[in-house]
Amino acid sequence: MVLKVYISGMSGNKEVKKRQQRVLMILESKNIAYEVIDITEPGRETDKEFMQNKSTSNGATVSDPEPRHPLPPQIFNDEEYCGDYDAFDMANEIDTLEQFLKVAPPVEATPAAQPENGEAKTTNGDAVDAGENKENEGGESAEEKTAKNAEEGENAEV
Repeated sequence: MVLKVYISGMSGNKEVKKRQQRVLMILESKNIAYEVIDITEPGRETDKEFMQNKSTSNGATVSDPEPRHPLPPQIFNDEEYCGDYDAFDMANEIDTLEQFLKVAPPVEATPAAQPENGEAKTTNGDAVDAGENKENEGGESAEEKTAKNAEEGENAEV
């Protein structure tokens, strides 16, 4: 999937220019790959029509609160609409930008990787040697100790 940012290289609106620069700057800083599509370039009429027809947010600015057509920047992931500048900025502020852009890898439950030194951390923070029988000084396995600690934590809250 390709992230596409629709911009206007010849906008006379300073707010639109600043918004476009900010979007591109944030994407660069987060190392998110994207393609810039300048809808004002010759031969980009179909891209301009696509952006205007598929954008559900109009990208209103202070100087143009009710534009006739959606204003750049408009952000798409391939042909799937992500949003306008305001939605992008909000996602960036609340740290959900990757989900907004639909570029976040799916969250999978994976087992904890074994560190190079052979020790793995248990859920209670104790290190356990991966090569041993995983018993601590009390004769309990790491799993039993974790379960016991969880029960103690629940009882402490009551």
